[in-house]
Amino acid sequence: MGASSGQVPDTLEEAAADAYRFITLGLGFDKIDVFSFSMGGMIAQDLVVAHPDLVRKLVLTGTGPRGGKDIDKVVGTTYWDILRSVVARSDPKEFLFFNRDKVGKQAGKAFVERLKERTVDRDKPMSNKGFSRQLKAIQRYGRSGPSDLSVITVPTLIANGDNDRMVPSVLSEDLHQRITGSELIIYPNSGHGGVFQYWEKFAPIAAKFLTN
Repeated sequence: MGASSGQVPDTLEEAAADAYRFITLGLGFDKIDVFSFSMGGMIAQDLVVAHPDLVRKLVLTGTGPRGGKDIDKVVGTTYWDILRSVVARSDPKEFLFFNRDKVGKQAGKAFVERLKERTVDRDKPMSNKGFSRQLKAIQRYGRSGPSDLSVITVPTLIANGDNDRMVPSVLSEDLHQRITGSELIIYPNSGHGGVFQYWEKFAPIAAKFLTN
């Protein structure tokens, strides 16, 4: 049962199929650019593999390939970091996305503050049940066989921090090797939210990539 029926999909393949229906039938688009992060990048890969003519340009950040080593450990990492954040009385994203050194802590708090800038049309909070289904879908993705990413021939930009604990940074290099002609940026002293920590550098790069 997919998101179109009001539930979070059980697999990322289903999420990609839902995305395709929404993009083509709901919005009426036949060509799009995709900017994705983390689980969104996994869904984006499934989307492009299934519908290679749909996407003009692809941005993959904080993500990895289907079957990537240690992606399936995301459940344990996520719940552990949520527990740490509760003890520290902090937003879980500060632990999940950023290093816990002085620079990372400052970047994490700044990121959480920036999230408050949007005051209208904000997403509703995810239910615990939906969150759990997402984590299990990522776990299945990590434990499945690899996709044939050689079918991705569109311009692709890949970015991550050098210490991503949720989706290991080495998997960004893996994506880069498997997607011909792709560009790779790895930001130093940063984690899963490397593109958020270095947003002032990355945002112009991404904008230029997508507008050229």
